[in-house]
Amino acid sequence: MQSLTCVAHRLVVPALLVGCVLITGCAATGAANAPTATAVPPEPVLSARIIYPEPEPTLIPVARYGRYTLVELVPEPAQRDLTRQVIEVSIPPTFDANVGDALRHVLLRTGYRLCDTTEAAALYALPLPAAHLRLGPLPLRDALLALAGPAWELSVDDASRAVCFTRVTAARSAGRVPAVPAPGTTEAEPAQPQEAQP
Repeated sequence: MQSLTCVAHRLVVPALLVGCVLITGCAATGAANAPTATAVPPEPVLSARIIYPEPEPTLIPVARYGRYTLVELVPEPAQRDLTRQVIEVSIPPTFDANVGDALRHVLLRTGYRLCDTTEAAALYALPLPAAHLRLGPLPLRDALLALAGPAWELSVDDASRAVCFTRVTAARSAGRVPAVPAPGTTEAEPAQPQEAQP
């Protein structure tokens, strides 16, 4: 039995020594990683982010028509801004039709009226070109500007639903429209390309 005890002592002693070495090594490693009093911790990085609240989803009321059709119950853009309504108009050809008559005819069922100013009276008296006898489909604003021409500016008074025209000033028109030579003056003719000789 003594031989077994001897073998056990021989195995236990080295196991105890290995355990002591491991415990000592772990204790030494923990001591080396401990912060010292002189070490300064790094400053934290600040990152700011502004978080806006999520907009609440607006529910659009709908009405069901039939089995698969849902119709939104909101006004169309042309119902909110009447100058965006799409029109298609044929102006009756008469011998004495002028721009003022055509403007009044275009505005008949739009909710607007033509304002009477002394400045716009010159526009209203102009003869109506044949190209303007049929307009559309196009937005009301574009139809009015087509009838008036580039020399006139459109202004809309939504409070009284009046459509007015004012003459574009010379300074503003010079920036938008290229200068046209006066009648009777001659300009240098552009050079004609010459044909290649064989």
